[in-house]
Amino acid sequence: MDVTRVAAVDTARAARMLSEVRSARLSGGRAPVAPRPVIEQSWDRLLRSGVDPEHDFRSGLLAPEEVRRRRETSELRHVLPVLREALVSVADVAHHIMVVADEDGRVLWREGSARVLRRADGLGFELGADWREEVVGTNGLGTPAVTRRPVQVFASEHFVRSQATWTCAGAPITDPRNGRLLGVVDVSGPLETVHPATLAWVDSVAKLAQARLRERHTQSLERLRAVAAPVLARLQGRALVTDRDGWTAAVTGMPYVERVVLPRSPEAGVRWLPGFGACTVEPLAEGWLVRSAAGPVPQGAVRIVLDLAQPRRWSVRVLGGAEDWTRELSPRHAELLYLLAVHRGGRSAAGLAEDLFGDPARTVTVRAEMSRVRRYLGAHLEHRPYRFCEDAEVEVLLPPDPRDLLPHSAAPTVTEARASAGAAR
Repeated sequence: MDVTRVAAVDTARAARMLSEVRSARLSGGRAPVAPRPVIEQSWDRLLRSGVDPEHDFRSGLLAPEEVRRRRETSELRHVLPVLREALVSVADVAHHIMVVADEDGRVLWREGSARVLRRADGLGFELGADWREEVVGTNGLGTPAVTRRPVQVFASEHFVRSQATWTCAGAPITDPRNGRLLGVVDVSGPLETVHPATLAWVDSVAKLAQARLRERHTQSLERLRAVAAPVLARLQGRALVTDRDGWTAAVTGMPYVERVVLPRSPEAGVRWLPGFGACTVEPLAEGWLVRSAAGPVPQGAVRIVLDLAQPRRWSVRVLGGAEDWTRELSPRHAELLYLLAVHRGGRSAAGLAEDLFGDPARTVTVRAEMSRVRRYLGAHLEHRPYRFCEDAEVEVLLPPDPRDLLPHSAAPTVTEARASAGAAR
């Protein structure tokens, strides 16, 4: 049963039911209805991590100077006007507040109803507070950061009892340049203010914010292109100019490529870049000038390390020959590479669609994503079927508790792996 729908009809009845569900679930008893999957999965993570559901724990607040420093360096500052315009005025009238946290779960901005802000203070929902899921339990800031999707948390769906008088709906905001989580925007308020449409509202605003970030990125590439054009016009051979994240602004003497995989900390000099070989890399404006250089093809075994050990950040590292580079992975690419690591013999597009979606017909989506993966890992992947090259050594780094594997993922193969890890314990 979706208790948020019940809440729209009878908030008090839904809250009582959820209190019974929570008490039964945490005590190992039989619940009157099952918790929603996203909530149950969050509770399972917290029970394993040792968060006390009956006692409120708060870590130290950031000093005002640190809050100010984080505000000034966060990419979220560029979309704050979008968030304010779309959320704050309505939230104020509806007796809600808008809260924005960074990727570390730290509250950087709070705006809205003064009365609700005072109530939030009583919950520790203050500027500089740490609202990661593993610190304060299931909530509208920490849980979307883990699941990488919008989440509404109502009443006793909160893991910690002291938050049961509260309702919140949050959505993650990611960086369009690299897929990295920037933070979460949340609309929260007292229990009686819950509305089932709030989640869709917050999610749509988060998408507007991400569209604004994409627009800013496009503008930055256009500025870099203006600087790059006269430089490339004087060069012969293959060359391109990228921004600091490897997105291409301009090319000469070669087909256009959307993105180049740069070393984690590129420095001027000769570097081996996947798909390009030996290249000279030089700083140019807010990016890099990359020129093809003569160089031998690297020999020797290749080692590919798929790092899934962190709860919210995943990467792939390639070592071997002249190569040593790392790329952070989006949630979807982390899933795909995990599946290829599990199926070393390879998977067809239909097989990957079955693994990801439980629907072998969704091959168009799989092929589009694999095309993006092959732009940076293509030298080490084969297709028909998709697989890692036979001579590549593939190592997968898993979380300390395998039940925390890719917690955002609803892919059948990943959820089965988490369930098998749980059954083995």
